[in-house]
Amino acid sequence: MDTVSPQARSRMMSRVGRRDTKPEMVVRSLAHSLGLRFRLCDRNLPGSPDLVFRRHGVVLFVHGCFWHHHECPRGTIPQTRPEYWLAKFARNRARDRRNKAELRHAGWKVIEVWECETRDLPRLSRRLRRIFRNTDGL
Repeated sequence: MDTVSPQARSRMMSRVGRRDTKPEMVVRSLAHSLGLRFRLCDRNLPGSPDLVFRRHGVVLFVHGCFWHHHECPRGTIPQTRPEYWLAKFARNRARDRRNKAELRHAGWKVIEVWECETRDLPRLSRRLRRIFRNTDGL
């Protein structure tokens, strides 16, 4: 059961930002520390990727585990109006698949980093190094 009123929950959820989230800032800082240079949120690309590494032909999305319904403990379904949330998550995931397909078709390599992955920086650093080593980046 939710501990706040539906109106309060709606206000709280509407304030969740789309840009400059903590997980995104962690990934940006890590990429910069690895010597990678990027552009932010290119609205000319499908899905407006969070980071665009043009030189490497790579785009990167930082997905929130809740909003994109990741299969981790943070990807839970709220107890209030679960049918609404299941449909919302399904739409979000379908949109993500569509955007990834369009980007790949346009020649981009698409990387997804989940919010929960930003909690283990050494592992995420190894992953990014491996990805960019394969694109002649590091």
